[in-house]
Amino acid sequence: MLTKIQIAGNIMVETGMHIGGSSAFAAIGTVDSPVIRDSRTNLPIIPGSSFKGKMRSLLAKELNSVFAENPNNDCIEITRLFGSSKSGSVKESRLLFSDMQLSNEHELRSAGLQSLTEVKFENTINRATAVANPRQIERVVRGSVFNMDIIYNVEKTDEVIDDFKTLAEGLKLLQYDYLGGNGSRGYGKVSFNDLQATVVTGTIDEQIIQECNSLLTL
Repeated sequence: MLTKIQIAGNIMVETGMHIGGSSAFAAIGTVDSPVIRDSRTNLPIIPGSSFKGKMRSLLAKELNSVFAENPNNDCIEITRLFGSSKSGSVKESRLLFSDMQLSNEHELRSAGLQSLTEVKFENTINRATAVANPRQIERVVRGSVFNMDIIYNVEKTDEVIDDFKTLAEGLKLLQYDYLGGNGSRGYGKVSFNDLQATVVTGTIDEQIIQECNSLLTL
């Protein structure tokens, strides 16, 4: 029987976050580096690919015994969750990441915000000439909340707990790192709240789900 577990919760943006969108057709005078937005609502989003890629790279740095230039050579704990296209050892990803939508637009506007993003002006200085190169970077404002939605496909019930340990570790690492760009300059600090694992298709022992939820609260 196909069993799926949904991991839902909230992603709180603690410092201005920049996950870049396209500026290929920007008019003169507009922001140099806009954030990525949902094409229907024009609200900022967190792409599932950005979230997945950052979490995998952090786990690779922690769990791989040696540096793996090719992600297909990551350790089994990682490839089991994120998949591998390695010849002769292809693995489907057990985790499915959805794009994450802004959930507290009304709250932010009620707080007096006219825009749900901010523009940060920065300069880089050419050391040889001392010439400044100004740029404008759009950021999702601090206090924005996004709905997190991840689906875990159960393949072997005796591996679920270990997989959730790896997932929980990835979330913890991400809280102590950053999401998006320019993290070394203070961008992209996030936290996770109200995480909950729920069986949405199929069945699994209730004790396993309870243990999964305990891991997500650590």
